[in-house]
Amino acid sequence: MRSEEIERVVDVFFDEIARRLADGGRVELRGFGAFSTRERNARKGRNPRTGETVEVAEKRVPYFKPGKEMRQRLNSE
Repeated sequence: MRSEEIERVVDVFFDEIARRLADGGRVELRGFGAFSTRERNARKGRNPRTGETVEVAEKRVPYFKPGKEMRQRLNSE
């Protein structure tokens, strides 16, 4: 494969993960981990430049949970 083809495959791969998460779904890659979203409640935040209190709206954020095999590989001796 040429590098342009590899780049296209990777782009499609990540676009599909993002699309699935945007639809409220979950993507599991066996042996690697699972991508999902989590809800963050609205809260009061602080502007770090001015110290001013600001309202932060509720939102969904991406979340990755590594799979068992991935954790074992990272922690093997």
